[in-house]
Amino acid sequence: MLRFNIITLFPQLVETHLKELPFKKALEKGAIDVQITNLRDFAIDKHGTVDDKPYGGGTGMLLRIEPIHKALDTIENKERIILLSPKGERFTQEKAKELAKCENITFISGRYEGIDARVEDYTTDIISIGDYVLSGGELPLLVIMESITRILPGILEKEDAATKESFEEGYLEYPQYTRPEEYDNKKVPEILLSGNHAEIEKWKKENSQKI
Repeated sequence: MLRFNIITLFPQLVETHLKELPFKKALEKGAIDVQITNLRDFAIDKHGTVDDKPYGGGTGMLLRIEPIHKALDTIENKERIILLSPKGERFTQEKAKELAKCENITFISGRYEGIDARVEDYTTDIISIGDYVLSGGELPLLVIMESITRILPGILEKEDAATKESFEEGYLEYPQYTRPEEYDNKKVPEILLSGNHAEIEKWKKENSQKI
C-alpha cells in the first residue's frame, strides 16, 4: 500500500477529489491510503497564524517554517517529502513511475506568496508541474497523486491501459476515432476501418512518432 501524507491549509480541496476515480477505487482496494494534515492545527498562536511578512520586504505573506516543521514531525515514515514549487524539477511520467514504487510520500502544499525557503532543507524532492503560477499546491499535488495512483496494479479497468498511453515509450498517443465514420465531411482514416491489424499497428506507431 502506498500512503500519501498531505500537509495543506485547505483539506477540503483535496478531499473532494478523493471521492472520484481513480482515487475512490484505489482507496476501496487498499492500494493507497491518504492522510491529510491541516497546517492550521500547528499554528504558532491562538489566532491560527501560519504566515508572516517576508524579511527584506515584498508582496504578500509567506508560510512560516515552524508550523510546517511541526506537521512533518507527526509523520513517521518520511521516505519522500515533496514540496510543490514552480522552481522544482519538471514532473514527468518517468517520475510518476519512480514515485509509484514508494511506500510513503508526503506533500507540502504552499499558499499565499510562497513558503519560507528553509522548508526546502526538510524535503527530498521539489517538483513543478509547469511554468506558471497557481494559488497553492493542492492542484499540483493532486495531479501528481493521480498520475501515480492510476499506474498502480489493479486500478485501471483495463490492465494494459497504463502501458499503452502517452509518454510510456517517449511518444504521445496516436490520433483515435469512434463512430460515426464520417461527420461534417470529416472522415475516419480508411486504414482504421480496413481490419488489417498489422497495417493499423504500423499506422499507429508512425502517427505517434509524428506527433
